[in-house]
Amino acid sequence: MITLSQAAIAEIRRLQTKRQQQQARLRLGVKPGGCADLYYTLEFDDAVRASDRVYDCQGVAVVVDEASIKHLTTLTLDYSEDLMGGGFRFYNPNAIETCGCGNSFRVKT
Repeated sequence: MITLSQAAIAEIRRLQTKRQQQQARLRLGVKPGGCADLYYTLEFDDAVRASDRVYDCQGVAVVVDEASIKHLTTLTLDYSEDLMGGGFRFYNPNAIETCGCGNSFRVKT
């Protein structure tokens, strides 16, 4: 199960409206790289593949590809703003290490 905080939902909806993509799904994924082996990806996508998992988070559709789901099964996505700016924050219990920016992580192999 993937969870979105209320702040993340509000920011996703704001971005959908700003980009005139109100029906677009949030595609959440993982790719190799970054300073801790893997990094998170976020983008809007209209397509859903047969192997994707789709979650409904209070009206926001989140799509995760088959290869990424094992790393994201209990992830919580949040959004916050501070003096350095705003951004999405990933809280992933599967991560055994994260980099300083919070966008790259390592899992137990």
